[in-house]
Amino acid sequence: SSAASDVYKRQVLFGACVLTANAQDEILRLKMLTRVDYQREYINGEAIHDNSGFKGKYLMFAIDGKIDEHFSYAYRQRLNVGHSDMSFFDATDWARVVYTPDGQWEFSAGKDVVAVGGYEYDKNPVDVYAASEYWNNISPFQLAATVSYTTPGRHSKFIAQCSQSIYRSNAPDMYSYNLMWIGNHGCLGTMYSANLVEYMPGKYISYLALGHKLTLGKLCIEADFMNRASSGHTFLFKDCSIMAELAYRPIEKLNLLGKVTYDVNHTGKDADYSVYDGTELTSVGGGVEFYPRDNIRLHAMYAHTFGTNGNPEGTMKPGRDYMSVGLTWNVNLLSLKNPWKKDDN
Repeated sequence: SSAASDVYKRQVLFGACVLTANAQDEILRLKMLTRVDYQREYINGEAIHDNSGFKGKYLMFAIDGKIDEHFSYAYRQRLNVGHSDMSFFDATDWARVVYTPDGQWEFSAGKDVVAVGGYEYDKNPVDVYAASEYWNNISPFQLAATVSYTTPGRHSKFIAQCSQSIYRSNAPDMYSYNLMWIGNHGCLGTMYSANLVEYMPGKYISYLALGHKLTLGKLCIEADFMNRASSGHTFLFKDCSIMAELAYRPIEKLNLLGKVTYDVNHTGKDADYSVYDGTELTSVGGGVEFYPRDNIRLHAMYAHTFGTNGNPEGTMKPGRDYMSVGLTWNVNLLSLKNPWKKDDN
């Protein structure tokens, strides 16, 4: 989910820092987004103390704005990411410039979100409490060049992108080629993508990602399916992830959540570095969000994971119980008007 969301999909989520049509006279907007949790983790009933206690989960600063009528920019930095074995730029989620010659075409370059479909993937990380094994093992923020076209009526957006590979930690000189379609048709939203991702030099794994969001009054259902296949794989269902989330808002300040994720890889191949061969994991969870103010959120969440994980270092370990209670707030720190914009009066 974000300024990158404005390029792609993208809904306005809690804590998102997006450049919207209502803020086109602002040359700079500075926001701070922070989340602090108290969490407990158990594996087969045994407490994992390194991942329990008070945790500063996210501390983000985001800047965006309009340079002139056609150029805009967006930047977000996560200050809670350590820098001892990485550069400061590795903790930059995005830093990009967008050229919009008209209301339909957009051209952007810089660090950005790799254009992969699905609503779990699209969310701002601060809004994710329990996620799939796939989500926990990718690096979605990469240097990229992107072209997008929005149809008249703004019901569809088509994106073509070339980016660094989300597996570039294996080797730096690897790339991803991404095509994406975002649909907005009343109560139904869609985020579909086809991706060719280099996982080792000269070797590729393909994605087919299908995201769906159905909004019916106070009820919202998100359902994602992602299939992954490399050379020699059976294309469908041998290596895939399914994520489904149900949200019900009985009153404006209260949101009830339920989520299920399923990751499986029975390919017998080592091409997938996000969900390892030998994995078949299911996670079931639920929780609640409460908003005492629009920019302050309290949450409580529990999730249980069972099955097998082919990655011994994976986040989603079998027999894992995870509980989190936390506070999130976002603050508008600064807003400056564009001097070039004429006063309508």
